[in-house]
Formats: sequence, structure tokens, C-alpha cells
Amino acid sequence: MFPHSARLKKRSQFLAVAARARKAPAPGLVLQALRRDDDEPARIGFTVTKKVGNSVARNRARRRLREALRVVERDMGLEGFDLVLIGRSGTGQRCFAELVGDLRRVLHKTGVVP
Repeated sequence: MFPHSARLKKRSQFLAVAARARKAPAPGLVLQALRRDDDEPARIGFTVTKKVGNSVARNRARRRLREALRVVERDMGLEGFDLVLIGRSGTGQRCFAELVGDLRRVLHKTGVVP
């Protein structure tokens, strides 16, 4: 779905985004968005901490975040940003339509999409 070149994989990449990014919380997720100086496709990272639950719960939350981003990305162009989506304890149980709505709202709030 997201090519390897469009993913944030290293801890240093996540820390760079966390240090300088605009942050926006929502009930289902937290978004950190850092603008880059190019028009390349967005690079995306997902993280879910152990506070959310065991590995099954964390993986479910991560899959739901990936799918929500895939749905939103079809409608909106996401270029020139590094995005980190952080799962929360409610990510796995939240209605999917509400999760997509949360994601759209935080994308607008951080200025990723006008």
C-alpha cells in the first residue's frame, strides 16, 4: 500500500518529526506533521505504545490507522510532509467512520491539507 520509500522506519526519523512537528490530538489518534522542502509524496510512520494493550491490540490499532490514511489519501493529496500517526487506547474500538473523521480533522488542523 505505502511503498518502502514512503515510510518512516528509523527511530531518528521519528524523533526528528517529534521535535519539530505540529501536533494535533484527536480521540482516536495523535498526528505529528512536519513540512519538508520538496513536493515528494508524504513519508508516513505509525506508532502504537504498549499502553494501548498487548501486541494484538497494538497491531489492530496500527492496521486501522493505515486503512484510515489510505481512505483519506485517495481524496486528498499528501505531498511534502513527514507524518507520524500515533495510536491511542481508543483507536482499536473507535467506529471506523469516526476514526477517518478524526484523521481528516487533524490533517486540516496541522495544515497538511487546506
